[in-house]
Amino acid sequence: MKFSFYAALFSAKFVNTCLHVVKSAGTSLPGVVALKISRNFLSFLSKYCEKKIVTVTGTNGKTTTAGLAAHILKTAKNHVLHNEKGANMLSGIASSLAVNYKPFSTFDYAVLESDEAYLTKLYDYIKADYLIVTNLFRDQLDRYGELDTTAKKIQEAITKNKALKIFINADDPMLSELGSDNKIIYFGFDNVTYKTTVQESQAPAESVYCSCGNDLSYKTGYYAHIGNYFCKSCGKKRPEPDYKGYAVIYDDYSEIYLKYFKNGQETENCFRINLAGLYNAYNALAAISIALEFCIDAGVIQKGLDTYKSVFGRAEKFVLNGKNVLVQLIKNPTGASEVLRTVNNKNNSQLLIIINDNYADGRDVSWLWDADFELLKNYPQNIVVSGTRAFDMAVRLKYAGFDESKIKVINNIQDALNYSVSRVEQNGKLLIMPTYTALLEMQKLLKKLK
Repeated sequence: MKFSFYAALFSAKFVNTCLHVVKSAGTSLPGVVALKISRNFLSFLSKYCEKKIVTVTGTNGKTTTAGLAAHILKTAKNHVLHNEKGANMLSGIASSLAVNYKPFSTFDYAVLESDEAYLTKLYDYIKADYLIVTNLFRDQLDRYGELDTTAKKIQEAITKNKALKIFINADDPMLSELGSDNKIIYFGFDNVTYKTTVQESQAPAESVYCSCGNDLSYKTGYYAHIGNYFCKSCGKKRPEPDYKGYAVIYDDYSEIYLKYFKNGQETENCFRINLAGLYNAYNALAAISIALEFCIDAGVIQKGLDTYKSVFGRAEKFVLNGKNVLVQLIKNPTGASEVLRTVNNKNNSQLLIIINDNYADGRDVSWLWDADFELLKNYPQNIVVSGTRAFDMAVRLKYAGFDESKIKVINNIQDALNYSVSRVEQNGKLLIMPTYTALLEMQKLLKKLK
């Protein structure tokens, strides 16, 4: 009923106002209130959306992919609802709707990032038009289990909506069995060239098998199990991408040369992304692909890419006490290894690694031993480690070959942040690599320090 929706909406907005007054970063609390008052609060998304609802899921990159897609759509003069703070469970999505929706109005698009395990619950309330699946990697095994378990959860959600159109990363074989009854649109890279010092990816490869049970082979491997794969036994191979990219990766940005069909003719465009790393090139490729699917002009897409500001620790840049800071979230072996490739050569930079083991991080921190911290063994500066598992991180750096005398353990995150900032020289930079709850704690501290 509309009455229960508006009662929940105004209550949630009131809670959000109170949180701002007391300067609390309660991302999901308004949504919790809204869902308590109206259990079907999220179902009203479909009622007020004029065009399309886009959902985004996957292990790595969903916040950046959703953020890029939403920003491009906004650049094209659309009214977009988006859970931009990255809260991707039901209460977080409900908070975004409650805070950003203007009463008695409509909007053009909704772009909703969803936790993989919560996607099927989200689809109980909304009928999405599109789903973007970025990738699947081992992540918080104590919460998600193995990769095939996560894939089954995503497929369970897809099964609820036969009309759902799915954008799938063609280069990830873990996604190859998804959505067999749905319309699938593939994006992927035919080639990748590195203009960086670290050429080869050291991300740990997953044990991924073909559906026939045999090992997969690769014409080209990009990182972990991502690449142009095929099976020697049954002939299965990577699907041909509908949006086919060629990526050139530089230290601080990437270029994507993209081929796709428009009005029956092959079209080519080049896009520049001001984010580091191949993993971010994949995120951008997904966002660009769905924007092109919505007939957004290539020039508008590039403007959106140029003006996009990273959020919530995903390659987020800012200035603190006159010092440049770059924050990149790490939470699993593959993601951490790819982030490490982007920071390895910053000779004038200070490095702060913050590892927590709270529930939202995953209690099991054994993933630190699978991530390629060996990339830091010749890092020229001291490395500060902090968080509840600071000593675990210190031990991991020692075994990676990094000089033990150059490791400084500061358990308290605020003290570690203050110390690290103070050591940044002129024209230098502070690189921070936190886990999820460490990022949340750090953001609260930054509000006080800025």
